[in-house]
Amino acid sequence: MRIHHFISIIRYLTIAYLFFSILSCGKYSQKNHDHEVFRYNQFENISSLDPAFARDVANIWSTNQLFNGLVQLDDSLHIIPDIAKRWDISEDGLRYTFFLRNDVKFHKHPQFKTKDSTRSVIAQDFVHSFDRLIDPKVASPGNWVLKNVSRYKALNDSVFEINLKKPFPAFLGLMSMRYCSVVPKEVVDFYGNQFRSNPIGTGPFKFKLWEENVKLVFRRNELYFEKDKNGKQLPYLEAVAITFLPDKQSEFLQFAQGKLDLLNSLDASYKDELLTPTGKLRAKYQERVNISKGPYLNSEYLAFYLDTEKSEIKSAFLRKAINHGFDREKMITYLKNGIGTPAINGFIPKGIPGFANIKGYEYNPEKARMYIKKYIEQTGNKNPTIRIATDSNYQSLCEFIQRELEKIGLTIIVDVMPPSTIRQKKWSGELEVFRASWIADYPDAENFLSPYYSKNHTPNGPNYTHFTNDTFDRLYEESFLITDAKLREQHYAKMDSIIVAHAPIAPLYYDEVVRFTQKNVKGLTNNPQNFLILKRVWKEKLN
Repeated sequence: MRIHHFISIIRYLTIAYLFFSILSCGKYSQKNHDHEVFRYNQFENISSLDPAFARDVANIWSTNQLFNGLVQLDDSLHIIPDIAKRWDISEDGLRYTFFLRNDVKFHKHPQFKTKDSTRSVIAQDFVHSFDRLIDPKVASPGNWVLKNVSRYKALNDSVFEINLKKPFPAFLGLMSMRYCSVVPKEVVDFYGNQFRSNPIGTGPFKFKLWEENVKLVFRRNELYFEKDKNGKQLPYLEAVAITFLPDKQSEFLQFAQGKLDLLNSLDASYKDELLTPTGKLRAKYQERVNISKGPYLNSEYLAFYLDTEKSEIKSAFLRKAINHGFDREKMITYLKNGIGTPAINGFIPKGIPGFANIKGYEYNPEKARMYIKKYIEQTGNKNPTIRIATDSNYQSLCEFIQRELEKIGLTIIVDVMPPSTIRQKKWSGELEVFRASWIADYPDAENFLSPYYSKNHTPNGPNYTHFTNDTFDRLYEESFLITDAKLREQHYAKMDSIIVAHAPIAPLYYDEVVRFTQKNVKGLTNNPQNFLILKRVWKEKLN
């Protein structure tokens, strides 16, 4: 381990040297301009800089800096203008008309063949970008975003129209996803599949250099169209430097030494070094580091596969016993250092419209034992046994649940598997119980209800539990016809209550965004989707 750690440090220092060598070749140098460079480490490697493949956090974070879409979200998940300065929605909710800005330019590239090597974005660029998103030859994982779209067209250079097959109130939120970014046809055609490593967009930063799995560099886009409230052009930073240290402990060491500006995770290898059990910064870091927390649209849970023949899983009595049988407060305190909120109010997490303080499952071992007794009376099985599948990152959490449930008379077996194996097996219905996360793709609580709609049973959708309830299905379908947001949220709360009542899952906790930054980092805000937005970030110059 020491040798591996040493190699990681040497590798990081080499990357840092190479990066600052690049900057110093121009007018910038590390010594005088470090405050203009934002540095973070991407633990999971980036697979593509093409927004059509912005499927995971690593790809979304990087493409967020390079591309824009029709609309964007503010930190409270309100939909605000981006390239579209305004929009109209027809009374039937089927036609969306977007009116585009005329001052948005693509990053410079010789393929534009203009005097200044760029051109303005027009509505036809969105037609091309959407065509590409659904093109089977491209095979974008984001093609589902347009599955409810019947057609789209450019009415002229500045007006883009989208027609839906049926009303979908969350559609504008979908348009904020990075999949829906605008890309230039001539540059995409020039690079073909290699657009993934030669991205040209409209974002606040432009692509400079990518040595895969080693380093990635963006530079300030001098043509960017957005300005701050004082009229100053964004972004403030000159560059963004991304490294790819795979060792979390090494990443933390670099942050502790001031060589990274952001630490966006709380790994078990260093959480007790950095935080107290209640989630406060330890005294030794308080003068050098800032911590910020906020709701994260991620619900962690145990899922029960209901199409099994195993009586323990089919029994609502036993599923409710599990829900009551472990202390979520203790779990958050001792295993998460206070990061997260116990999930005792259903599946919809805090931080999204539609969250309701419905009564979920509190820790109640007496009630859990009562449900186990009812299960035994019903089935005659005096030794109920359940297997929980998890990966190594959540092993300690599942072992905590195991110890808690064994106290109330259940035999629990924890199976630790690679994440890829769990994904395959839960899709094919081979796991009776598994730990899972559900992270919102777009800012609407419908995200957290679609996994329980009966027509979404895997492999036809994300209903891994194969939960079926006629009332739930009816409410889910009705919600698409409700244009009033408050009324729709009431429907969502009813559906969440049905999930609680039937217990196809055991919610564990609502996750939180927790970020650690150096004291001189300013303007970096949290958002419930945990997206990294750097266009309004700056760094104070250190003496």
